[in-house]
Amino acid sequence: METQKITEIADVVVRFSGDSGDGMQLVGTLFSDAAAVGGNGISTFPDFPSEIRAPQGTVAGVSGFQVHLGAAKMTTPGDTCDTLVAMNPAALRANTRGLRPDSTIILDDDAFTPKEFRKAGLVSDDPIAELGLEGYNIVAPKITSLTREALEGLGLDVKSATKCKNMFALGLCFYLYNKPLEHTFEYIERKFAKKNPAIAEANVRALKAGFNYGANTHSFANTYNIKPAALPEGTYRMINGNQATAWGFIAASEKSGRPLFCGSYPITPATVILEELAKRRDLGVVTVQAEDEIAGICTSIGASFAGSLAVTTTSGPGLSLKSEAMGLAVMTELPLVVVDVQRGGPSTGLPTKTEQSDLLQALYGRNGEAPMVVIAASTPSDCFHYAFWAAKIALERMTPVLLLTDGFIANGSEPWCIPSMADYPAIKPPIIRELQGSQYFCYDRDPEAGARTWAIPGTPGLEHRIGGLEKDKRIGCVSHDPTNHHTMTELRAAKIARVASFIPTQEITTGDPEGDLLVVGWGGTRGHLQGAVEKLRAEGKRVSHCHFNWINPLPHGVEQIFSRFRQIVVCELNMGQFAGYLRMNFPQFAYLQYNKVQGLPFTIDELAAHFNSLI
Repeated sequence: METQKITEIADVVVRFSGDSGDGMQLVGTLFSDAAAVGGNGISTFPDFPSEIRAPQGTVAGVSGFQVHLGAAKMTTPGDTCDTLVAMNPAALRANTRGLRPDSTIILDDDAFTPKEFRKAGLVSDDPIAELGLEGYNIVAPKITSLTREALEGLGLDVKSATKCKNMFALGLCFYLYNKPLEHTFEYIERKFAKKNPAIAEANVRALKAGFNYGANTHSFANTYNIKPAALPEGTYRMINGNQATAWGFIAASEKSGRPLFCGSYPITPATVILEELAKRRDLGVVTVQAEDEIAGICTSIGASFAGSLAVTTTSGPGLSLKSEAMGLAVMTELPLVVVDVQRGGPSTGLPTKTEQSDLLQALYGRNGEAPMVVIAASTPSDCFHYAFWAAKIALERMTPVLLLTDGFIANGSEPWCIPSMADYPAIKPPIIRELQGSQYFCYDRDPEAGARTWAIPGTPGLEHRIGGLEKDKRIGCVSHDPTNHHTMTELRAAKIARVASFIPTQEITTGDPEGDLLVVGWGGTRGHLQGAVEKLRAEGKRVSHCHFNWINPLPHGVEQIFSRFRQIVVCELNMGQFAGYLRMNFPQFAYLQYNKVQGLPFTIDELAAHFNSLI
């Protein structure tokens, strides 16, 4: 028998897609993990339906998981896919626009029936022709039937056996891209072997059956191999943004010596942070799943008053509900980190889709003059870094800090080089442990940082009053004096402004310090903007990229960077909130905008085309 050719490729994009009950998130994760163990660079994009359980077989119920793996660091999950696994007609219809012209499409032929065509909104009984896919490499085994045959003799009912079809599809992809099965076998053993050995064996058999089908039928003209990425030396693991955020807070707790407390109400897509922290009671983490958003933040403020590193997590609708309590944290000048994992809005909006439309709410969504430090993370792994720094600023500057991530980086994953805690700075909260002088003045401030001292309740001689009413600028007693209120408002604002001298000076992210076009972005759009700029620079275009993580206060150096470019375009997954913020702070420059509000991240191709039109 002729041996199939193995072709070396630099990278590939694979998308698993099916009904929300087909296990596409699981097999996408397992495929990503196997590639990462093999040393490939990885970037993933889980794509969930917004409805809890849309009608089975409909486009609204399609769940997808896209992974970009390659022989270098991957910064995006890819614009279009090389291989699409579509477990039903709805999945095929939903993903037709995301295919490259030479893509391989793997279908479950058992699911392609007239009844399923109608559910998916197809009008004919030939979906390939109707969707214009005749020129693609289509592989259509009877995945459901073959899976059931492979599991005969295990005593499973039809429903349980059918659930293993996702593993058959995964085995096909492992064969196509020459990925080993052993890591997935180990996962199955850990997850199922003790609780249900028959299910464990069924998944192993289905995985092997899919792999062997690819090997024995020669359905693929070629198989492919991707060399390991030349990543910096270190110990790596796969991590998503929500996990990284939780672990960043744990690291900050260790560095500060303050116990970690999280009071939160579950909300998509932020819930995993609470879940991840709840696992770490062994590290002294205390979590409270509150009855609502207001209770969540108020328990955290109470924990902060008692001496904890306090965090609360939410998404856009929950941030709205927390606004009054955030003002309380500003007024009391207690350390608190509020995490907003942004999603599509307004109202309930698109709960499982990504957006950047909470920026103005983060900056100004509180009554009165209530400035807060605002930080935005850019990648799944750097959520760890910015969670750590959000906690450091909150603890050392005695202020609430708002950390923005988004659904794209919160659910997406990539290889993360586990850092040494020796590489992270100490965190030194301004805790006062004994009375100095005859009276404790709780609003006396450090002259450099502007932070007041932190007296833990129960410390003899340090009794004091804090609360939502305005306080005297030194003693902390309630004050209605108009001049005092003006002074306290200025002091709180100055404390936030001084953070600009504590954070890194803004720099060019990609490219030269001057040119024809400066692409500006913030938060989770970094990978796509960088990819588009690198694409144009390879064509000789004078384009650079400047990406912001520190939002309020803005870093030093921005004006100097902006002044060296002929045009500035601000790209956001909203209608122009950061562009408007820049106009307020640097009105001497003209800003073009490129905005997208579709619940989806940018693509490199659409960005590059737009930037080309501006040059």
